[in-house]
Amino acid sequence: MAPTNFRISRRGLIKAAVAAGGGAALSACSSSTPRTAISSPVPTTAAYPSVPITRRKAGSLPHPALPAGKDTISEIDNVVILMLENRSFDHLLGAMGRGDGLTMQGKTLELAENSNPDGKGHRIKAFHLPTDCRLEAVPSQSWNQTHHAYDSGKMDGFITNGSGPSAMGFYTSENVPFLWSLASTFPINDRFFASVMGPTFPNRRYLIAGTSNGLITDSLTGMIPPNGTIFDTLDKYSISWKNYYTDFSTLMLYSTPATKSASARFHINQFYADAARGTLPAVSLVNPQFGLFGAAGDTSEGEGQDIQYGDDFLGRVVNALMDGPKWAKTIFLLTYDEPGGYYDHVPPPAAVPPDSVAPQLAPGDVRDGFDRFGLRVPMVLASPYAKSGYVSHAVADFTSFLAFIEAKWNLPALTDRDANAHNLLDMLNFANPAFATPPALAKPPPVPANHCATNSEGSLPPPDAVVAA
Repeated sequence: MAPTNFRISRRGLIKAAVAAGGGAALSACSSSTPRTAISSPVPTTAAYPSVPITRRKAGSLPHPALPAGKDTISEIDNVVILMLENRSFDHLLGAMGRGDGLTMQGKTLELAENSNPDGKGHRIKAFHLPTDCRLEAVPSQSWNQTHHAYDSGKMDGFITNGSGPSAMGFYTSENVPFLWSLASTFPINDRFFASVMGPTFPNRRYLIAGTSNGLITDSLTGMIPPNGTIFDTLDKYSISWKNYYTDFSTLMLYSTPATKSASARFHINQFYADAARGTLPAVSLVNPQFGLFGAAGDTSEGEGQDIQYGDDFLGRVVNALMDGPKWAKTIFLLTYDEPGGYYDHVPPPAAVPPDSVAPQLAPGDVRDGFDRFGLRVPMVLASPYAKSGYVSHAVADFTSFLAFIEAKWNLPALTDRDANAHNLLDMLNFANPAFATPPALAKPPPVPANHCATNSEGSLPPPDAVVAA
């Protein structure tokens, strides 16, 4: 599937959905309540087993001895989740030197290479993209092309899958200064994977329901998960939540009693107001501007966008939390919905299948299941209780956000995947809040309107990125 056609198709689907669909109190507990990190189903060493161990099942509670809905982490009142788009770990954070990136474990930039289909045996090494704009060939994140890039763990098909040399490009603090400042201050996870080896919609479905119900494409069709979404669970136990959106609500990816209700959908401007007043709900899902209608200033960092608009949006969200009166009781979770076709050198390990639903494969699709994670994406955790200077190596995915929410309020797991997901508690230290006073972070650079319309990215790859046979 050509990247340009994919982009138009997905946005067309969302625009049609927007046109058709329209755009509680917490219980406290003592600090003695158990708050252990549920073990990841996959060991955190480099030697991954072929089949992970399934310890828990859908419907089970993180703390079986406690009643469902019991708050086990009284230090946190507000969980805020922001999922941006289409960036791999190596692409955004690999050059930082924190965690297992392009410059760690003996993998220098010169060794981060993929085959160049020029018929001369050349290879292309990772290179700093010349601009903040993706104007021409945008790498693909489709099911088939992601599997081609993965290449049974060799991680050498990022160019030959049709994405072209731009798949080997990466960014630095010059391009995303706020993200780098955030990720160099707060803990990151360098074994955080997308939930599906495929595009946006299946992965965002895992974020809110722990399963895609067989979906492997950016389609708005599909079955409803038998246990609903995390928002249905929150409603059941009278735990407050809101989805703050800009031009598209992630709730539209599933049609359940909770997600169909318009009462929990609010424009992004309401997020800033709620953060300033200290009235955020227990769980907030923040959506950027995805760029449905081609307006300048799209902030999701998706295909064809100026990444600095996304960096500015990220800064506004984080600063609203740190400047608000409830920072002391907040945890902020950042990730990206899939790697966008950009290079990453870490092969994804085996994963617990969420359920018995098989992938909806069409003729010609790669025959595979949901028993392996997607490719690696950035993940940053910010909170007063975040461990300073910490890099987590625990294998995790988008359902780890569900696992944290479930662990905090002792909620039943939606699927086998989130039941066994690592819950991120290794990244927190409740006994010693290192960031009780919010740290000073970098300011995103001002970006002029229509920046990418007048900013050429030149010829890719740059000559010095081509390695002779």
